[in-house]
Amino acid sequence: MPAGRRPPSDWWRGAAIYQVYPRSFQDTGDDGVGDLAGIAARLDYLAGLGVDAVWISPFFTSPMKDFGYDVADYRGVDPLFGTLADFDHLVREAHRRGLKVLIDQVLSHSSDQHPWFQASRTGRDSPRSDWYVWADPRPDGGPPSNWLSVFGGSAWAWEPRRRQYYLHNFLAAQPDLNFHHPPVQDQLLEEVRFWLERGVDGFRFDACNYHFHDRRLRDNPPAGLGPQGNPYAMQLHKHDKNQPENLAFLKRLRRLLDEYGAVGLGEIGEDESLPAMAAYTGGGDKLHLAYGFKLLGETFSAAFLRRTLGRFQRLAAAEGGWACWSFSNHDSVRVATRWARGGEPRAFAKALLALLASLGGSFCLYQGEELGLPQAEVPFERLVDPYGLAFWPDYKGRDGCRTPMPWTAEGPRGGFTGGEPWLPLPPEHLALAVARQQEDPDSVLAFTRTFLAWRRRHPALAGAPLRFLRSPEPLLAFTRALDGERLVAVFNLGPDPAGFTLPAGARPLEGHGLAPALVDRRRLRLPPWGVFFGLG
Repeated sequence: MPAGRRPPSDWWRGAAIYQVYPRSFQDTGDDGVGDLAGIAARLDYLAGLGVDAVWISPFFTSPMKDFGYDVADYRGVDPLFGTLADFDHLVREAHRRGLKVLIDQVLSHSSDQHPWFQASRTGRDSPRSDWYVWADPRPDGGPPSNWLSVFGGSAWAWEPRRRQYYLHNFLAAQPDLNFHHPPVQDQLLEEVRFWLERGVDGFRFDACNYHFHDRRLRDNPPAGLGPQGNPYAMQLHKHDKNQPENLAFLKRLRRLLDEYGAVGLGEIGEDESLPAMAAYTGGGDKLHLAYGFKLLGETFSAAFLRRTLGRFQRLAAAEGGWACWSFSNHDSVRVATRWARGGEPRAFAKALLALLASLGGSFCLYQGEELGLPQAEVPFERLVDPYGLAFWPDYKGRDGCRTPMPWTAEGPRGGFTGGEPWLPLPPEHLALAVARQQEDPDSVLAFTRTFLAWRRRHPALAGAPLRFLRSPEPLLAFTRALDGERLVAVFNLGPDPAGFTLPAGARPLEGHGLAPALVDRRRLRLPPWGVFFGLG
C-alpha cells in the first residue's frame, strides 16, 4: 500500500468524537491562546475519557476575523497555534494512544487574505478570475440577489477593482469559492490530500451544504416569518445553498477519502438539516456521517426527540445514512444551560450525556461537556465574536461557549495559561475544574469515563435502530436490539420523579455509573433526570 494509504475501517460507526476548540483547550506559550502543543500535552486526559477520536477545530494560517474559519493558507499552521512539526507530533502521539485525529476543513469559503482571492479580485482577466463567486450589479447598482449573510446584512460585497460583487455567506472577509469552476474543486481536493498524507484519519467539513450556489442567482423566497434578531431567518434559503450539484462533489471527495481509509464528517448548516444529513451520507459513496443543528437549538422534550430521531431513521433507512449527534459545539449555547429545566445540575448533565451516547449512530462531545459546564456569561466589553457584536443584545454571540477549559480551580487562569486568557474563565467553571472532578467519584467527569467504557460493552447503543416505546412526557423510552442483545432505555427528561411500566421480562443493567433505578415488578420509578438501562 502506498505511503499515507490505510486500509478502510468502520471505526467511525458509533464512535465517540471529542471536539477540541484549540484556542481554548490548553496554552503552552503563555500568550493566553491554546495551541497544538497544549492539545498534545492533554492527550492522556482525552484517552482516559474513553473517546475514539479527537476533532480539532481550525488551526490554519488565518487573520482570525472568524477565529480560524477564515483560512488564508490551507496547508499552513498559524503561528498562534504552533508549527507543522507540532501538528505531526500531535498526530503521532494521538495514534500512539489509540486516538483517531479529525481536523476541520473549511472548503466553502476562504479568507479574503488568501492568495487565491487576492489574485481573483484584481480583475476579470486574472488567471483565478473565476475561483470565487462574482456577479455584476443589478441595473440600479444593487447586489445581484437578495441573499443574506449568516452574520447579518447582504451576502454580497462590492469590489471596485472588478466593478462586481462577490458572494460571502458569512463575513465579508470570507468570500465564497466557486465550486461550479472545476479547477476550484480540483485544487481543494489537493488541499485535503495534503493532510491525508500527513496521517489524519478524517475531516469535519465545515458548512458543507454551502459549497454550491444557484448559477442563475435567483432571489430566495420569504420564509413567512416576522422580524427576527437575525434577518437571515426571514428567507427560505433555496438558492444560496443546498444545491443538487453538491452530491457529485461529495462523491469525488469520498473517492479521495477512500484512497486513504479516511472519514468525512459533514456539518449541515441548516435548521431543517435531517433530509440533507440522510442524502449526504446515504449510498456509501458520499460522506460517512453528518450532523445538523436540529439538536443544537432551544427545543427540548421527549416528543421532540422522538420526532427528530424517528424522522432521520426513516429518511436514512433506504440508503443507510449515518448520523453524528451533538448537543453542544463551538457555535451553540452549552446544553447544560440551553436545555436546563431545573433540578440538580449534576444529575441533569449525566442524563444528557447518557442520552447523547445512546441515540444511535456516532456522537460528538464538545470540550467541557464532560464536566457539565454551563454557558459562560461574557461581559460585552470582553466580547470578540463578530456574530455577537453584530447582534448584541438580542444575541450574545458564541464567546460564552468558547471560554477556556478549567483544568484547575485556581483563578483567574484555571491551569489553562500562564498569561491573560483570551476569554475569561468564569468562577462557576473554575468550581467544576478537571482537578476537582477527578477527586470526586460522583462527578460528571467520573461518570463520563465510566459510561463510555460501559457503552463499548453494549454495541446495540450505537449500531441498532431505536424502537420507541409509548411513554408520557417527559419520558423517552426505547429498545435497541443487536446480536442477540435487547436493551431497554428509559430517560426521565424532567426535574420531577416519574413512573413507567417496563416491558415484560426487562431487568436492570448495572455498571453504567448511574444511580440504581427502583423497580417493583415491572413498575419503574425514576428520580428527577433519572435513567434506566435494562435487558429484555
